[in-house]
Amino acid sequence: MFGIGLPELAVIAFVAILVFGPDKLPEFAKQAGRFVREAKKFADGARDQLREELGPEYADLELTDLDPRTFVRKQISQLAAEDVGVDGPLKQGTPRQRPLRPGELPPYDDQST
Repeated sequence: MFGIGLPELAVIAFVAILVFGPDKLPEFAKQAGRFVREAKKFADGARDQLREELGPEYADLELTDLDPRTFVRKQISQLAAEDVGVDGPLKQGTPRQRPLRPGELPPYDDQST
């Protein structure tokens, strides 16, 4: 949960008791619970509206899919799954490259830059 462990949670609770006092703490906990529920409801509504507007192709869309890191990981894993075929890790018809011999220079294309 947000990278907070039990020791950090205990320190936060202790500081909250010192700052707000034990009599006001339950009311603040209720308000925090309401805020979390409203935030979740808002996020679910945004996700559902986005799915509805994008159409049936994106029915399985999650908001975490919009994170660039998650998107790139998903695309790479799909490409890797496509590359592994019946004949091995390379697609059929893909030329296999041989390693360079000692002292051999790699190919150079003077037209590439």
